Amino acid sequence: MPARSSSTYWNCQNGLRMSDITNAPHNLSAIDFLRTRSLANVVQAEIERMIIDGELKPNERVNENGLSQRLGVSRGPIREACSALAAMGLIEIIPNRGFFIRALTNDEAQDLSEARAGVFGCMAMMLAERVTDAQIAILRALLQRMDEIVALGDVHIYYPVNLEFHKQITHMAGNKRLELIYQSFVRELHIQRYRALSSHDVLHISNEEHRAIVDALEARDPVRSLIAARAHILNGIVRTRQAGQPAIAAETLEKTTTRKQRGVEKSASDI
Repeated sequence: MPARSSSTYWNCQNGLRMSDITNAPHNLSAIDFLRTRSLANVVQAEIERMIIDGELKPNERVNENGLSQRLGVSRGPIREACSALAAMGLIEIIPNRGFFIRALTNDEAQDLSEARAGVFGCMAMMLAERVTDAQIAILRALLQRMDEIVALGDVHIYYPVNLEFHKQITHMAGNKRLELIYQSFVRELHIQRYRALSSHDVLHISNEEHRAIVDALEARDPVRSLIAARAHILNGIVRTRQAGQPAIAAETLEKTTTRKQRGVEKSASDI
């Protein structure tokens, strides 16, 4: 195993990327920031990153010894982190066999995505009835940041800002229970959503859909906000399948999803 520099070892040991440290509160040094997090938490963050980035594949058994050596920690924090990730739906515990990276079936991913679409659309509708100019400004700033990233075509940078955009909308809606439900869907669908953002064109389309949501919110139009938000998630289902299936299968799914969107628009027009 090649020797690590001390800085590389420190970052791997603590499961953090440099952005985590540089984005620490200004009144904390990097060392103080790291001390505020337990070892299990930073190991969990690193394993989660490895799952989302595809370093750990679906159905792959978690090699506790290998991770222990790679991260420079004992197996205890590895197991604690894996148990926490199992509670989040990213890892599956198989008795007498160990931890395995969870693989969603197509049907499971479809069900979760459709449920997420319904919740997100509902929360956008709620937000449209109470959104403030200050909140619109926050969303516009995130849109501008994503526009800049789209020009670079870098999904690694786009994805966390995309997550923040969705998080802001669900938080601004002001319903804690729905926010928790939505975040549970987000965690389980991380891998699929990340892989769906696979090209410059897809990033551009994704952010144009974000813009349609913000435009509807700024117009204080609940029905339009519901339709735009729900359509964005349903379109994401198509993008996810297109990233992993032959064109014919993806085209079939796109037609099915389009029919569902039209049904939502018709129902919304009756509200």
